[in-house]
Amino acid sequence: MTFKEQIQQGIPDVLPQHKPYDAAINHAPKRKEILSVEEKKLALKNALRYFDSKHHATLLAEFKAELEQYGRIYMYRFRPDYEMKARPISEYPGNSEQAKAIMLMVQNNLDYAVAQHPHELITYGGNGAVFQNWAQYLLTLKYLSEMTDEQTLSMYSGHPMGLFPSHKEAPRVVVTNGMVIPNYSKSDDWEKMNALGVSQYGQMTAGSYMYIGPQGIVHGTTITVLNGFRKIKKSPKGGLFVTSGLGGMSGAQPKAGNIAGCVTVCAEVNSKITHIRHSQGWINEVIDDITLLVARVKKAMEANEVVSIGYLGNVVDVWEKFDAENVHIDLGSDQTSLHNPWAGGYYPIGFTFDESNEMMANNPKKFKEEVQKTLRRHAVAINKHTDKGTYFFDYGNAFLLEASRAGADVFAANHIDFKYNSYVQDIMGPMCFDYGFGPFRWVCASGNPEDLAKTDEIACAVLEEIMKTSPEEIQQQMADNIQWIKGAQENKLVVGSQARILYADSEGRIKIAEAFNQAIARGEIGMVILGRDHHDVSGTDSPYRETSNIYDGSRFTADMAIQNVIGDSFRGATWVSIHNGGGVGWGEVINGGFGMLLDGTKEASKRIEMMLFWDVNNGISRRNWARNEGAIFAIKRAMEAQPLLKVTLPNLVDENLLT
Repeated sequence: MTFKEQIQQGIPDVLPQHKPYDAAINHAPKRKEILSVEEKKLALKNALRYFDSKHHATLLAEFKAELEQYGRIYMYRFRPDYEMKARPISEYPGNSEQAKAIMLMVQNNLDYAVAQHPHELITYGGNGAVFQNWAQYLLTLKYLSEMTDEQTLSMYSGHPMGLFPSHKEAPRVVVTNGMVIPNYSKSDDWEKMNALGVSQYGQMTAGSYMYIGPQGIVHGTTITVLNGFRKIKKSPKGGLFVTSGLGGMSGAQPKAGNIAGCVTVCAEVNSKITHIRHSQGWINEVIDDITLLVARVKKAMEANEVVSIGYLGNVVDVWEKFDAENVHIDLGSDQTSLHNPWAGGYYPIGFTFDESNEMMANNPKKFKEEVQKTLRRHAVAINKHTDKGTYFFDYGNAFLLEASRAGADVFAANHIDFKYNSYVQDIMGPMCFDYGFGPFRWVCASGNPEDLAKTDEIACAVLEEIMKTSPEEIQQQMADNIQWIKGAQENKLVVGSQARILYADSEGRIKIAEAFNQAIARGEIGMVILGRDHHDVSGTDSPYRETSNIYDGSRFTADMAIQNVIGDSFRGATWVSIHNGGGVGWGEVINGGFGMLLDGTKEASKRIEMMLFWDVNNGISRRNWARNEGAIFAIKRAMEAQPLLKVTLPNLVDENLLT
């Protein structure tokens, strides 16, 4: 069968051959035992409903074995034989170009070079899934290959509920992930519902088909590192940034450190992912001996080298050894997946990677105890360095939150706030999000690197033109983003699809997108798929990350994210998504995203102006109402540019009246 025929087939009527477990692939760890005997029967019934009853006897034993061995039913037998990668949009079957664009993005999320655990359909973060099983994948792509621009596909946590009559201006796909009743949003609730096959954790851009590999976070991480050094009034040259995690999101850190111009040490316990990142060029060197690491770092700092070093081991060893050897750390953070602490997001010190995985699956109580013990030790080591002048920031991965729950010394003197601010509180919030700057991204649907180079040139020219008349308040952001896009090709950021990320505000996004659309209309480039990270101005309500610099008491509300996805859906998005849990953990955040296909038409131009303006200014208006100074400035500027925009402004209260 051809690739197109396999897509159109969906779930095959004749069972494919059983596929052996491929040990060469990076696999998800075994999930803990959580289902009762009756619940296991329910999980099997739920899995078998995808298949004709004539196959149930054959598949039952197989699915039962998967559930017992891995804690989930992945349906490995149904994994496609074709190479999993984003193809040029013209190679996909279908009646809708928009649907083809979504197929392209789905396959990009599962590309072996992009996905963390591709055979388990997990893109990043340890549990950020595109689908729960391979039957869902096959059925979804079949639906997409059949749909017209008069239909909308409804996706329930990876399950394609079906195609529904719609209209041309409606989204082609609406995605929800993990949208459970609030009182059932604890981590064990997720584990149980996921094992039953009824809900999934879509992370931020995994379950919404908009992940573009580590590049997706490199730009924001670069901005964070640059501004971290600015905050301590030191040049990155010869400076040291210490952090941990080389997975899908955290893997961006060493590349960002190189772009910023410092020495970066990033610890990782997983040998396989460490060497993958090294082979991809995201880290320059790998060292597994802590003594050799100290010597190498001292030499690099003295020589003002720009180098990234992956330390194959536990980051707590790094913090403790550097303290003992008086290696001064300028910037420190952590980007392990602590939103998922009991299922592979963070590993305890004193155990090998394999020992930890065995303990995680077979003795989860002890594993939790060891993780919490390590978090307490981790915090002690960090505190020793900050006493010497290290600037430590929480990276929004729930490090401080989980450390506090473990009883670690991370609280400020008032015993309410953390002693270290998050990077959003100190950097991204006041410097970027309040002014509307966030991670705008695009993918060249042709798959042609030349198209990507042309879009880089177009985006750079647009930003340089905007900067000529930009107010002083955003000149630094504009300069940083122009520098970024000029170095994008040189820094070899592409993994998987021909994609780019660029921090831009509403004006920048709209003008860049419209310039792309005009270039498509002229035949200079192929179609372009727009999107963004959910980690943005408007898309996410996350009290310990995206909205951690909201101080009016509303940071635990989620109106902004819900309003965002509803507004995007009727203003022209090709697909929209809303998730529980992305980035910082199940039950800790609500986040929404979108995708939009540009095809060079006048209709696309209308969607660009209408949707992108809302997508950014929705968040600025909320930040303005929280009395954030930059957002008040930005929303006033937006109202001047768009007479139809009327936003309620806060009246500021004299603090002296409250004393």
